[in-house]
Amino acid sequence: MLELLLMWGAVFVIAAAAELASMQLVSIWFAVGAIGAFIAAFFGVGFTGQLAIFVAVSVVLVIATRPLLKKLRVKQTPALNADREIGDTAVVIEEVNPALGTGRARHNGIDWIAVSENGTVIPKEAVVMITAVEGAKLVVRGIG
Repeated sequence: MLELLLMWGAVFVIAAAAELASMQLVSIWFAVGAIGAFIAAFFGVGFTGQLAIFVAVSVVLVIATRPLLKKLRVKQTPALNADREIGDTAVVIEEVNPALGTGRARHNGIDWIAVSENGTVIPKEAVVMITAVEGAKLVVRGIG
């Protein structure tokens, strides 16, 4: 009996840890099912009964909470379209120097990390054209 109690305790801990790590409500039902099976094991129910309780509790919780989760789920905001920055101009506020790993530019009032498109040094105060956006970096080239 002790082995089964330890097994269901381990299932609970693993499911709860997975839930805490993901925060996506994907394993919480199994943690609750493991509690049900643990209680059954404590009262001497055989392994087949424990397994049936684990599965039944988990399935009932999934079915019962799924419609509620659909209603409560926050709609994802669409990703920003960074491509709209391409072709715009920006002003270098810190020299863009690939050898030193420096470079910042200001575009529409926002400071960005800036990297040179072709590896050239671009001085501070230079006006540059944005040729690409890579994450939080503007890829730029000097104008003129």
